[in-house]
Amino acid sequence: MIIDKLNGSKVRFEITVTKEQFEHGLDHAFAEINEKVEIKGFRKGHAPRNIYEAKYGVESLYEEAINHVIQDTYYDAVMENHIDVVAQPKINFDIKNVKRGVDFTYEVVVAVKPEIVLGQYKGLEVKKGSDVADEAEINAEIDAELAKNAEMVLKETGALALQETAVFDFSGTVDGVKFEGGTSENYELVIGSNQFIPGFEEQMIGMNPGESKDVVVTFPADYHEKNLAGKEAVFAVKLHEIKQRVVPTLTDDFVKDLNLEGVSSVDEYRAHVRSTIETRKKEQNANRLSNEAVEQAVANATFEVPVEMVQEEVSRLRENTQRQIKQYGLDFATYLKYMGKTEEEYGKDLETEALRNLRTQLVIEAVAKAENFQATDAEIEAKYLEIVEQYKAQKVTIEQAKAAIPTQTIVEEIAFRKAVDFIGANAVLVE
Repeated sequence: MIIDKLNGSKVRFEITVTKEQFEHGLDHAFAEINEKVEIKGFRKGHAPRNIYEAKYGVESLYEEAINHVIQDTYYDAVMENHIDVVAQPKINFDIKNVKRGVDFTYEVVVAVKPEIVLGQYKGLEVKKGSDVADEAEINAEIDAELAKNAEMVLKETGALALQETAVFDFSGTVDGVKFEGGTSENYELVIGSNQFIPGFEEQMIGMNPGESKDVVVTFPADYHEKNLAGKEAVFAVKLHEIKQRVVPTLTDDFVKDLNLEGVSSVDEYRAHVRSTIETRKKEQNANRLSNEAVEQAVANATFEVPVEMVQEEVSRLRENTQRQIKQYGLDFATYLKYMGKTEEEYGKDLETEALRNLRTQLVIEAVAKAENFQATDAEIEAKYLEIVEQYKAQKVTIEQAKAAIPTQTIVEEIAFRKAVDFIGANAVLVE
């Protein structure tokens, strides 16, 4: 077999089909076709080979026979020569050269995994991040917890102000006629949330419980209800109650109510918050370090990703997106509108993402190979147990996991993870 390397991470090879292999293909073709053919005097599928060929000619078997022998010989050639195929092959041959009792040759051109020339992937410099929680971060975390525990209470005295909740009735009219959706009772609205037509909430500021008022506003020109767009409306408003959002004070009692183990005072809570923030920052910095080191390793490597490989990754990403948006009941056109992109822009974004994904994947795989990372039996078993735990709700057993996911896939995933960790662990932190 002749194998030639081509530009763009492709290989071309020629495969010879012997006359014996082709005869086997003809036998296969006759067995397939004879099941569907009716010849007078014989039950379907029981006509002798010589009778069939006399009636239809041996050439009627060629197409099925050629497909069969090409499939077999192509697969054998790929496996025997360790060709790492990444796309569907292009097969060329002249059917006029195919004859019974004669060898014939066909040509295959196929995209393969590119040869990766690794650059520096050890000792890469990554900027050090701070793991220390400052007072502003601690206070912000505590304020967020206090806000989460805020309660709505009735405002006893005073007029309606910004950020307070109004409980009121309203009835809107346009040209003296009520319109659909313009009337409600005991509606709750946070003043300043801008949920209503511009100008509505501002005109309610200063109202007192029990007070009634006409609020006059103009619907925006681009209002979704076209029959109301640009028109002036009058809302008869009656305010019933004002509610205030009261944020609790940080006290020992508040801390105790949080039921945090070993934390019962304000000082202990602040220490707990500090520890939580610093643990989180350490994890974030570790992830950032790993990601930045991998990005540098990818940038330092030299190789060309085959176009076919990128196209297949684009298709995979597109299918994933369409599956996700379908879950939300959206069609693709609506999704693009929501994203603010044209079909062309979306396609270019997918190509960029696909190329980035593939470059990262290929470099990490090359590092794993260069460092000879392997997966132990214990690591493989642990990975299967992790999958079982992940699908615990579906009651997946370890036997089912092993049947669904080939061991080689698990081995490659473990080696991949080791390579990522290795690149990060060997990075150098700089100020």
